[in-house]
Amino acid sequence: MTSTAHIITTDSTIAPSATVNTTCCYCGVGCGVSAEVKDNRVVAVKGNQEHPANLGRLCVKGSSLHETQASPDRLLTPMLHGKPADWDAALGFAAEKFQDIIAEHGPDSVAFYLSGQLLTEDYYIANKLMKGFIGTANIDTNSRLCMASAVVAHKRAFGSDAVPGCYEDLEQTDVLILVGSNTAYAHPVVYQRIARAKELRPEMQIVVLDPRRTATCEIADVHLPIKPGSDAFFFNGLLQYLQQHNHVDHAYVAAHCNGFDETLAAASQQVPTPTAAADFCEVNPKDVERVYRLFAEHDKVVTVFSQGVNQSSSGVDKGNALINCHLATGKIGKPGATPFSITGQPNAMGGREVGGLANQLAAHMGYDNPESIERVERFWQAPNMARREGLKAVDMFDAIHDGKIKAVWVMATNPAVTMPDAGKVREALKKCDLVVVSDCIGNTDTAKLADVVLPASTWSEKHGTVTNSERCISLQQGFLQPPGEALHDWQIIARFAATLGFAKHFNYRHPVEIFREHAALSALDNTDSAALRGFNIAALANISEQDYQNLSPIQWPVTADAPKGTKRLFADGQFFTADRRARLVPVTARLPEKAALPNQVIMNTGRIRDQWHTMSRTGTAAKLLGHVDEPYIDVHPDDIARFGLCAGDLAVLKNRGSVYYGRVKPTESQRVGEVFVPMHWNGKYASSSCADALVNPIVDPLCGQPEFKHSPVMIKPFRQAWNGFLICADDISPDCEYWAKITLDDGYKFRVADGKRLPSWRDWAHSQFLAITDWVTVEDSDHQFFRTAGFINGKLAVVFSAATDKKSAPEMRWLEQQLGQTIDAAGRFAILAGIPGAGVEDEGTIVCSCFQVGENTIRKSISNGCGSVEALGEAIKCGTNCGSCIPELKAMLR
Repeated sequence: MTSTAHIITTDSTIAPSATVNTTCCYCGVGCGVSAEVKDNRVVAVKGNQEHPANLGRLCVKGSSLHETQASPDRLLTPMLHGKPADWDAALGFAAEKFQDIIAEHGPDSVAFYLSGQLLTEDYYIANKLMKGFIGTANIDTNSRLCMASAVVAHKRAFGSDAVPGCYEDLEQTDVLILVGSNTAYAHPVVYQRIARAKELRPEMQIVVLDPRRTATCEIADVHLPIKPGSDAFFFNGLLQYLQQHNHVDHAYVAAHCNGFDETLAAASQQVPTPTAAADFCEVNPKDVERVYRLFAEHDKVVTVFSQGVNQSSSGVDKGNALINCHLATGKIGKPGATPFSITGQPNAMGGREVGGLANQLAAHMGYDNPESIERVERFWQAPNMARREGLKAVDMFDAIHDGKIKAVWVMATNPAVTMPDAGKVREALKKCDLVVVSDCIGNTDTAKLADVVLPASTWSEKHGTVTNSERCISLQQGFLQPPGEALHDWQIIARFAATLGFAKHFNYRHPVEIFREHAALSALDNTDSAALRGFNIAALANISEQDYQNLSPIQWPVTADAPKGTKRLFADGQFFTADRRARLVPVTARLPEKAALPNQVIMNTGRIRDQWHTMSRTGTAAKLLGHVDEPYIDVHPDDIARFGLCAGDLAVLKNRGSVYYGRVKPTESQRVGEVFVPMHWNGKYASSSCADALVNPIVDPLCGQPEFKHSPVMIKPFRQAWNGFLICADDISPDCEYWAKITLDDGYKFRVADGKRLPSWRDWAHSQFLAITDWVTVEDSDHQFFRTAGFINGKLAVVFSAATDKKSAPEMRWLEQQLGQTIDAAGRFAILAGIPGAGVEDEGTIVCSCFQVGENTIRKSISNGCGSVEALGEAIKCGTNCGSCIPELKAMLR
């Protein structure tokens, strides 16, 4: 093994105080952000008015970027076996283990698992190292969990993984169909653009196909609560309807498409009429026919699809079924007319560009073409080029569990929480000979299982490019120096490559050098005459460092013919196939593999408005936990009665030996027999509320994407002996069966419960806080209610309230705000009573996170005469900043 002698300079930072334009690090919208920096700290952010993705808008997560920078869990130094180490020792150990394992078991015994949180430059050299130099394609990404279906659907239809349209199409269309896409929560700025377009053109028709009535439905003209997994039946029926009613553009099909007759035959045989489609989808036939007419009779139709389509055991076919309808009518490549796959993560698209998935090669090339393998091998001068596909995510972690993969490096993601059957993934990581994690947070559920944990830079420090859902490449500007010993991911990978003996090929000084190489590879043998690869940024292959530092957002392809980028693809009817014709793909629709048993419900998982993935960033901001602060389960009232549940109580979901605890939320927006749970909670924020641990590891056979949207699970009440809440200054893990942690401005709140009665609530509270000796307590004579408060030097340090009746322990934000305050004798009695002083009102659950406006305050304003969102904004500010709460405000008004 060679020693680590490879030195990489860090990026220069900006002046201590300045305003910097950069890109948001959350969802796939790719919003531009203007960050205000003072004394080397981000003190405020706002939307960049010039960025084409958001035009100045930001959602509440983006608006809070400056509030999530200083994490108490920030990793500042390499850790080796749980102890601080220097970089040479940590990387040297990892490299030696990799080399020993490869020498004994071959290169396919090691793996990388990456993330859509990485920048394109990070992604590029990680793939170069594994596929070209270590010699295995066992490098996959969490984009497998969200975008793999769309990738394959695009390639089958267009010959390339290329999104045809742009965000403007969503505003310019006459009919917008949202399929499995709760944009109001998952892509809030896109939702705001759509809502504004609807406001300006009320005649614009919006259709939502989703089993749930989500916040997005607030602007919908039609909501079809289709049966989970029935999307392809709906679109097969639409194709047959288009043919029957003479709305197929046969001239377009004849000139530009293959496979129409076979595709129509498959659709017609399975779904011959709108009534048949309605039966498969379990919705009203008249509503189905209404939507079919809207699609058929308007030239401008956009169909947006996201995780409700992708996260399925037949997600590829669903994507192709809806693309088929656009190709059959020529509604593609035109303003306001396109199928549109909206990505989940900030750089899911960039990862696909560099071959981030195990079945891809860089620059939209693949292992299905020997010429592509040789082209990349030649360009990289790769000594150990992988010549076949690697293992996709689920198979990869199965191979780790079975001992076939003996070393894995996880970058910027948390598979111990996010993978299906997450409990098995944890077991796999525990059994693995070597687990390396590089992340900015040092105590994620995955990092706790690692042998080596490496400190990586994060937003405001990272410097490089990302690509959003509309193919727009933007610069994520690095303007702060990484703290401690943290390095950028590309630097970490390059140092590791050097330690393995590949320094010559990874001797990068600055990310612009990686970007140039990436751009040059996209152009290699990709001339107009061949035109078989959609991704081409040849015009950026010689970009100067200064131009890179000032890169303006630009949509690929970026070529000599299109030096300013390309807004829409396929306007000329030319596709990226060998004969330049699109493919309609015959689809035999099928439902999810597993149906619910009589004692089960179907569990659907997804995002909530103010949290991101596993909360390692957003969970640290009190403001972002105000809207939804605890794991929950959306349940239809009929199922609440059927399973003996109670609104507001805890319930338990069970599958695959794992359990999920959540608070029951009754809602008729949920179909009977189905429940929805948020995907975000993990071991840092709850005792046992990891939703993905209950997800079956069933995948689409064409792309390997798991079926997160359809898991049969058991549901039953949590028989609690007591419950309550705990407010304290310290981050602890309460000793009870259920707890959920909520970040406060100064400290934490925990909701707690247990199935067993405690011998003494007093002893339990004191055992959690041994250093506190100054306590005041109240308890009723029947031992049904208890409250105690602990003080350090006269300042409130702890409040614990418990009861056998959940209604006996009310919570008020006033109480949380007393934490850390000096409390006099009268104040101590007020805390024990849970009653604030005169004139203090509880504002209730937070609805508007930006201005911390609660439900009670909003309802009071409505009763006082505020009859519109605008009037509420005028009176109490809610809805006037990011706009993410507007759907809920409209629902409350209604």
